[in-house]
Amino acid sequence: MNGRIQVDNVSQKFGGVVVLDDVSLAVEPRQFISLIGPSGCGKTTLLNLIAGLIPLASGSIGVSGTSPNAGRRDVAYMLARDSLLPWRTAQQNAEFGCEIRGVEKEIRRLKAEKLLEQVGLKGFEDSFPKMLSHGMRQRVALARTFCLDAPILLMDEPFGALDAQTKLQLGEILLSLWNKEQRTVVLVTHDLGEAISLSDRVIVVSARPGKILADVAIDLPRPRSARALQKDHRFHELYAELWSKLEIALGGSI
Repeated sequence: MNGRIQVDNVSQKFGGVVVLDDVSLAVEPRQFISLIGPSGCGKTTLLNLIAGLIPLASGSIGVSGTSPNAGRRDVAYMLARDSLLPWRTAQQNAEFGCEIRGVEKEIRRLKAEKLLEQVGLKGFEDSFPKMLSHGMRQRVALARTFCLDAPILLMDEPFGALDAQTKLQLGEILLSLWNKEQRTVVLVTHDLGEAISLSDRVIVVSARPGKILADVAIDLPRPRSARALQKDHRFHELYAELWSKLEIALGGSI
């Protein structure tokens, strides 16, 4: 399980609508990349193809050297919604993926407990989702995702609906978790600051049909602090560069 993702000449359409057009992309093991671009340009479709959730129309995709298929153990997928089970506690929700995969009860309990502490939820293990704020529920979802021993993480705007301060806090937590384990991550986001803070590369996708317009290396040293980067001159240079490329992706409409 090397965690490498290879996308070659992928095109995809739904009905008569072309969503992705001849997309090629390589993600090396332990690399963190972000996909940015207009709504509807195929970013989530690409994640779903990598995860094996939808059939591929044309081209090829390799995930750790094999074809994508749903339910594989080396891929974890975090959605925009927390998708917590309301009848399970934070601890039980964090354990859920491991439970489904048959991980021994005590092993998954200890792992989930540790991750809940790492995401700042120590003391809330027995709380049900209705007792938690939106940001806290997303922390549980993040713990659940990292609880899986998957070398590849696919993340579809996991912090998109959060306020700016909570988003920064969760960005710090994600950076901390990634620094410790350095899994391969593909993140879809509309937040340029988030993409720059977290990533090794930021991929700019055009308006539909989605094509790759730019692949920008983020040359900020690691480890990073999402908060500290707000005052970093290079961060703002990269932000301006990506903003100009995003304007092109949007056809100059912003």
